[in-house]
Amino acid sequence: MRLDDPWYDALASGWGELDGTGSFAPAGTPDSVAPQRGHTAADIYLEVQRSDAFQEVRRRYRRFIVPATLAFFVWYLAYVVMAVTAPGLMARPVAGEVNVAMVAGLGQFLTTFLLTGAYARHARLRRDRAALDLRWETQEMTRGFGR
Repeated sequence: MRLDDPWYDALASGWGELDGTGSFAPAGTPDSVAPQRGHTAADIYLEVQRSDAFQEVRRRYRRFIVPATLAFFVWYLAYVVMAVTAPGLMARPVAGEVNVAMVAGLGQFLTTFLLTGAYARHARLRRDRAALDLRWETQEMTRGFGR
């Protein structure tokens, strides 16, 4: 177990990659105010939560999740509403025994997988590095406190 970096095995874009000279590229941390004596771990976590870096990570998360959730929910409701209100349309054959309802139902599964992949890519490219930097900063700030 490595005590110097508890997240050494974390996979993220740019994390732990070689810098071309054979050594690991430095991982910078966001600017923050060092904790003063007398601060508790709870104070430090509140300070991190209020920081601009943490708010940016949350903002990036919400920018993806809210529209993606709404779009998927509307797509799901459209499928259910069409199945109830337009059974003739849903029963219309597309190719042989395959009808519109089957295609739309399989589209639900496909959409789920595509959305999962898009979420993972968005997290890797837009949030993981900043979140790991915040974790490291919090670890450094709370190093003197018990768990």
